[in-house]
Amino acid sequence: MTQVDTDSETPPAAKLTLVTLTMMVVGSMVGAGVFSLPRRFAQETGVAGALIAWAVAGTGMLMLAFVFQRLAVRRPDLDAGVYAYAKAGFGEYLGFFSAFGYWASACVGNVTYWVLIMSTIGAIAPALGDGDTVLAVVLSSVGLWAFFLLIRRGVKEAAAINRIVTVAKIVPILVFIILALFYLKPQVFADNWGGADYAGSLFQQVKGTMLATVFVFLGVEGASVYSRHAKRREDVGRATVLGFLSVFAIFASVTIVSYGLMPMAEIAELRQPSMAGVLESAVGTWGQVFVSVGLIVSVLGAYLAWTLMAAEVLFVAAKDEDMPRFLSRSTAADVPVPALLLTTLLSQVFLVVTLFSDDAFNFALDLTSALTLIPFLLAAAFAVKITRGRFGGDLVVASLATVYTAFLLYAAGLRFILVSFIIYAPATVLFVMARREQGRAPFSPREVVILVVSIAGAVLGIVALALGWISL
Repeated sequence: MTQVDTDSETPPAAKLTLVTLTMMVVGSMVGAGVFSLPRRFAQETGVAGALIAWAVAGTGMLMLAFVFQRLAVRRPDLDAGVYAYAKAGFGEYLGFFSAFGYWASACVGNVTYWVLIMSTIGAIAPALGDGDTVLAVVLSSVGLWAFFLLIRRGVKEAAAINRIVTVAKIVPILVFIILALFYLKPQVFADNWGGADYAGSLFQQVKGTMLATVFVFLGVEGASVYSRHAKRREDVGRATVLGFLSVFAIFASVTIVSYGLMPMAEIAELRQPSMAGVLESAVGTWGQVFVSVGLIVSVLGAYLAWTLMAAEVLFVAAKDEDMPRFLSRSTAADVPVPALLLTTLLSQVFLVVTLFSDDAFNFALDLTSALTLIPFLLAAAFAVKITRGRFGGDLVVASLATVYTAFLLYAAGLRFILVSFIIYAPATVLFVMARREQGRAPFSPREVVILVVSIAGAVLGIVALALGWISL
């Protein structure tokens, strides 16, 4: 998963160059999710499917990046985050759902970080298993609340830790790619081309990897954050393309070169972080240690940044009166403590839920992606709405981004759509609280329809879980 670089706050007076903007894009997108890619892809697809999947994901996410960049330029008045586009285009209730979904995805994404840390340490401490044992959840919970106390002291103090994260992320990844190319076995690569017997048709292979690609590209929406500080406006679009393509090349390379070191079925059985196991097969134990240490540092920094970002989403939404007022409170150190507390609490809930999952890491990863799709789809649809009737590049980009995001919802499957409804529907309580604070009716007639659909989806999801139709 990726994160916004919270340590790169730039005052309005600063003027950012193309190089600086590009580095900000790269820093905000490269996240810890890349360390898990070899196993996840090997569980779904061979080399051919992986190449197609990355082509689809790369094109779709680039269109989505352009959507956010162009919306930032065309609608600079909407500066309250991704959810502001859903609110402006489709009303307050869907805007609320967009804000909540984006926030909830960050909270679930934080859970993947703790699972990944415990799974990494589990290689030498079997009691931690794959990060999903009782002991792993207890230790993760301690870390969760330790970070809460750290951030509560002040955002600036907490963000200072991020200064070492970028190097810790990039260096192990680049070393992995270089060594994998050096030790690549052409015959193994060829044997993995079509995929193993369990992978299914080529379409099924591509479809199965879509949520994993969404997870690692989360943060693409942060590329336009600094557009108003650019030295030249056109540099924003160029930085988006250069930064995105750089990160895309890294992600795709990690996946593809792995197929040249081990049989696909063996990669699929590796423990997370699978990148460490793949490198160990080529160079020995030091490769696993090298990747594992880099991952832990990277994950802790990513967790910190995403916790700050998640709390900020609630805080800004509350300031705009889309969330209850208590979430708009902050300390003298500019820490939105109520929002931070709610963020930590939801992450804690999902940590416990991982105990009941068949595959804790993949479940949290896919759910993170699925929760993000509604905010992304609404933002892309809003871009179509404001460009409708203007046949040109903006409409083409917005339409492609919308079709791609809709395809991702299909690829997510009924399981994650229903689980998402279970999370979305109860959140309406916060919406009703905000409306009552403003002395307004809880729902308009149109919003009642949306409420009924969300509740029906949640009920169906609960029934499906109870009867075993779907599982965690």
